[in-house]
Amino acid sequence: MPTAVAVTSPELVLPSPDRHTPPAAILQSADPGPRGGDLDRTLAEIHTLVEHHGHVLVVHPAAAPPALVHRLHAARAALETDRLALVGVDLPPLGTALLALQLRQLSICDFSPGVLASAARLLAHYLHAGAVLGSVARLDQVPVSLKAHAKSWMPGSQFAVVARPEPQLARLGGHKDPELKGPGFPTRLVVAEGGLPAEHVTGALARAWRVREVTHTKLPAESADWWGTGKLTEFAAAIPDISVLYQLVSSVRREECHWCGLELIGDRCAFCAAPLPPPGERGRRPLPAGRPAPGRLRGRERARALDRPTPPQADRALPVAQDPRLAPARPVAQPPGPATPAGPTDGPATGVHALRPAHRPAPAGWGPPRPQGADPRHGGAEADAQAHQAPYDAQPPYEDQGPDPYAAQAPRPAQAPPEGAAHPQPPSPPRSRNPRP
Repeated sequence: MPTAVAVTSPELVLPSPDRHTPPAAILQSADPGPRGGDLDRTLAEIHTLVEHHGHVLVVHPAAAPPALVHRLHAARAALETDRLALVGVDLPPLGTALLALQLRQLSICDFSPGVLASAARLLAHYLHAGAVLGSVARLDQVPVSLKAHAKSWMPGSQFAVVARPEPQLARLGGHKDPELKGPGFPTRLVVAEGGLPAEHVTGALARAWRVREVTHTKLPAESADWWGTGKLTEFAAAIPDISVLYQLVSSVRREECHWCGLELIGDRCAFCAAPLPPPGERGRRPLPAGRPAPGRLRGRERARALDRPTPPQADRALPVAQDPRLAPARPVAQPPGPATPAGPTDGPATGVHALRPAHRPAPAGWGPPRPQGADPRHGGAEADAQAHQAPYDAQPPYEDQGPDPYAAQAPRPAQAPPEGAAHPQPPSPPRSRNPRP
């Protein structure tokens, strides 16, 4: 099914020029009457269109009531879908209806939904919309001079106004009709009378703009508020040939949206409203991992973040929780290196014992004398030898050293004095260096 083009009012639907152009979908819930303005109805209508057509373009005037625009955005957010594009058009009501007709014509071509929705901004530049007004006193869509304001109060005054694509204003009357700058290509003119005759539009203006075909339609109800007066004749001119429209859209370079993955023309995606990255950053941003495939309705798929594990069955025994502190320690592989010093219990040295060097046996014949017999308290000679073994390295004394000057000398025996010698007097006590007074 082709992409659906929906409008917010029945007055924005123009008759199809041929039997191949699909009809427009009308959102009945957008009507501000007693049966409209319901969010539930808007959700139901949009959901039906999305399921039936795949992608939906809702064309609405930029000057639509804010409550209507908010309801459309709320419906898009509630459905959580990227297959709904809200296309706001800054054109007069009759120009909006003509643009929706062009989108309906292009919907049967081989354009993707993203290109078709982005083409609305392109086609709006080639659409000329204006009106013949009886007064410009309340016109705020086009700049009006003070002189034109004063002349609008004169009875029988008429003004020719072109609002898009370039604002123009001229007063009708006199011997020579004013020249309004029009399109430089053949167009189709749609005219809607609303209180003023359309002779100037279908006559002089149609000849100056090289109009091929003139079509009359009913004046939209929003035209009086948009133009500021109820006495007017609205007109809009656009390209009528679908082959020319196809070549115009096909000639524009297409890009891929870095967010939703749809094709687009221009600088902004019409579905997700993501702007096009700068030229230096295009093609470097991959699609987010959490984003669904383009054109997938996220509201109908199950969110992975909300998935919960299946509860265990009642007849299946649950595993017994074990304290990791009670589990046996795994052996740790030690790198190759010097031998680990032994502790006092012949095990791996820990604490202070780890700082001692590895044990080396002492030389034979060095050290204090050891008893030759076995010590019954230790269980044999071997146990006695281990008990008296030096716990750390011991080195023998050097043989070339002399007697120890600090060793205690043995007392010599006293000798008798020779005969005739006086007996020695005992030495006097040493005098104190600090005598008392």
